[in-house]
Amino acid sequence: MKKREVLKNLSMAVLGAPLYGSALASSLERIAGQPAETLAKDEDFWLKVRQDYKLKPEYINLESGYYNIIPTPTLEALKASMDMINYEGSYYMRTVLEDDKKKVAAKAAAVIGAEGKNVAITRNATESLDLVIMGMDWKAGDEAVYAEQDYGAMQVMFEQVADRYGVVNKVISVPNHPESDEEIVSLYDKAITPKTKLLMVCHMINITGHILPIQKICRMAHSKGVKVMVDGAHCIGHFEFDIKDLECDYYGSSLHKWLSVPLGTGLLYVADEHIDDLWPIFAEGKTEPGDIKRLNHTGTIPMYHNLTIESAIDYYNMLGGARKEARLRYLQEYWTQKVRNHPRIIVNTPGESHRACGIANVGVEGITPKELATRLLDEYKIYTVAVSTANVHGCRVTPNVFNTTEEMESLVKALKALAG
Repeated sequence: MKKREVLKNLSMAVLGAPLYGSALASSLERIAGQPAETLAKDEDFWLKVRQDYKLKPEYINLESGYYNIIPTPTLEALKASMDMINYEGSYYMRTVLEDDKKKVAAKAAAVIGAEGKNVAITRNATESLDLVIMGMDWKAGDEAVYAEQDYGAMQVMFEQVADRYGVVNKVISVPNHPESDEEIVSLYDKAITPKTKLLMVCHMINITGHILPIQKICRMAHSKGVKVMVDGAHCIGHFEFDIKDLECDYYGSSLHKWLSVPLGTGLLYVADEHIDDLWPIFAEGKTEPGDIKRLNHTGTIPMYHNLTIESAIDYYNMLGGARKEARLRYLQEYWTQKVRNHPRIIVNTPGESHRACGIANVGVEGITPKELATRLLDEYKIYTVAVSTANVHGCRVTPNVFNTTEEMESLVKALKALAG
């Protein structure tokens, strides 16, 4: 076998080896065949999963939404890929890197039911979605629609496009507790005019965990000739979905969140018919029509982070997407159901199971979000993040698979004590 082939096999196979030493791997036989909803309540199993994480004992970490601590098997894979690339040096970068990038993109694409030809690996959701916003061929008077609950970085990019090209931005507000899907679809529908060119919508609103009816929104927008860009920063590795079912034109996500990949990894999906229509942020040499590589010129990057996507996906698949989704939703509902009816506690996340998963937002009457976050940490050793924007005022709570119901009970007791 030629040395090039040996390197390719090494770079894509050696990283999976540490998974077999994980605490999770040793527990799979015991839970085989158990329904995900049943396993979600099995504390003994999730305590085993917790052993795959190195956690600080000084506080209960309920802020996995910014960055998911990666499990030790994936961390070992990262170290292995760093060693391999450092050992091979420029030889790897010049002879194997491009093939590996395609393989990693294809494996990441499979997680959402897409094909590798439609997916590019980026650094994060902001880069993915800003590439689309800045890459469109805007003309003065064109309109864009998005919500005030959308992520700030993308809103700022739309504002820059408005200043630079004369685009008009229409900003709506999504209710925290909608009566129906149709109420949400109608909000976006009413903002669209014949001049609307792009609609941005969150798959899951990052500050509340609210899951929106993407397919219905896309079908409505497409019926009016409007393209839809979906912010899925918190979705891949959080709950299962198929990109084809969403029917969107563009989709961006951060893999360092719920897929638990090292920092600096994201994903951009572009439907076939739009790949050639976008201007890339960094110019790429001449490519064949429909080649997403034209949108993904990155210069030299820490490729070992991208390689670790493979191992992170292996760990995610070993745990099982349905199992992870069920556990995250169970933890969220475990604590929110115990405080929703308290007269001084405000839950800013829908109560219906299909409208949320692991993320929720909670406020206490008479206490600012900043004060609430500070007191939770200082008095109860619970780490969250304060949110005060649009119609959302509270602390975002984002447990992970390493969190326990005992820790969620601590949150409940703290909130009730603070509420009086």
